[in-house]
Amino acid sequence: MSSSAEILSQAFTLGYTYTRSTGPVVGKFFTALRDRKMVGIKGSDGKVLMPPVEFDPVSAEALSEFVDVADTGVVKTWAWVTEPRKAHPSDRPFAWALIQLDGADTPMLHWVDAESIDAMSTGMRVKVRWAAQTQGQISDINGFVPEATTLVEDYQPNESDEPVTGIDAPSYLTYNFTAGAATARYLVKLKQGKLVGQRCPSCSNVYIPPRGSCAACGVATTDEVELGNKATVESFTIVYIPIPNNPIKPPYVIANLVLDGANISFLHLLSECKNEDVRIGMRVEAVWKPEEEWTHAMENIQYFKPIDEPDVPVEEIGKLKKEGR
Repeated sequence: MSSSAEILSQAFTLGYTYTRSTGPVVGKFFTALRDRKMVGIKGSDGKVLMPPVEFDPVSAEALSEFVDVADTGVVKTWAWVTEPRKAHPSDRPFAWALIQLDGADTPMLHWVDAESIDAMSTGMRVKVRWAAQTQGQISDINGFVPEATTLVEDYQPNESDEPVTGIDAPSYLTYNFTAGAATARYLVKLKQGKLVGQRCPSCSNVYIPPRGSCAACGVATTDEVELGNKATVESFTIVYIPIPNNPIKPPYVIANLVLDGANISFLHLLSECKNEDVRIGMRVEAVWKPEEEWTHAMENIQYFKPIDEPDVPVEEIGKLKKEGR
């Protein structure tokens, strides 16, 4: 099979949501937003900074004198977004703008919901459009609108009166992965229900998944080796913390497995056993999904399960022959 016959490419999203502690200054700002109020902080030069900052930009000293500011202001500068992206606050064209609120001396960045680019101008008056349900985060400001806009204030009561001390901050990255020649051949074989690695012509290490070159010798690995479904547990961990978007509920076991005939381990899920019974050297076997569900992915193997074979001594793991020990 020619590796150039099929180019495998797929989009992936990596991400997680973490909780950030706000501290007293940012926490005060978010608490005020939850209450549909705007607060700045006074610097050593008497200027009101908005949003409030923890340390004075002039003296670098900690700041603590909060000042109420209005929820109306002036657009100082702006940029029009013709084609909003998925992560943008609006699904229709809008403007990013630096807005100086009445009572503040510095502008804050937010978005303006204007009917068109012709409705935007430097110096225009705008006001906050509050979210119907506020939570103590910057999105409580559901954009700014021209000051003359009539708003329907259908607000929901706050869920808490406690000061905001932390916020959930999602962080996600979507990228497009295109498999190289070695990986593409491996994935094509996976779709056929086969596990195929590559052997280093110098040191004879067998890599699965194949990498195209030997990490130890630095030489190309072109000799393919078809491996079986049996493997040995080299190491493992019991996962107790849930991972967002992962359908597997903890606790569960993830193990480094060495397939018979290979020297280098790979990660996969263990199942059909008690977590406390998993051990290094335990013999396991792949459990495949139904053939009609096979794709170009390691998920074709649902998990590995224990088999009734003697454990492998630690010093022998990675030295197994293809047809047994």
